[in-house]
Amino acid sequence: MNLHTLKPAEGSTHRPGKRLGRGNSSGKGGTSTKGNKGAQARAGHNYRRGSEGGQMPLHRRLPKRGFKNINRVSYKVLNLDQIDALALRYELQEITPETLYITGILSRTDLIKVLGNGEIKTKLSFKVNAVSASAKLAIEAAGGSIEII
Repeated sequence: MNLHTLKPAEGSTHRPGKRLGRGNSSGKGGTSTKGNKGAQARAGHNYRRGSEGGQMPLHRRLPKRGFKNINRVSYKVLNLDQIDALALRYELQEITPETLYITGILSRTDLIKVLGNGEIKTKLSFKVNAVSASAKLAIEAAGGSIEII
């Protein structure tokens, strides 16, 4: 190995293009490929996303509709037949947010609501955020217990 044979590792360097703004004789002098005048020709230009120059931006031209309730509580819904299948598949005795997170069904911050679609055959204990009346009856009929978190 000699000093004149040393090279940087493959992919570690990038071949820059022609250097901009280094005099007219360089071929990229003058306006440095930025065109003539205007904000885009200046240093530090940063247009807001969606800016349309002087034209009224699209998000202000379109009509506003509806209402976004900031107090809305959004639940991840599980039906009884889904829970029965999960209990068999993962051998669960208890349905809690932690057990469902560990099995990869829900994320850590999801709220759970149990609905009464289908039927449940296994005796399970539930610690969930909400439960429908029909699901509560079916769970208690199967010998399970429910605790609202």
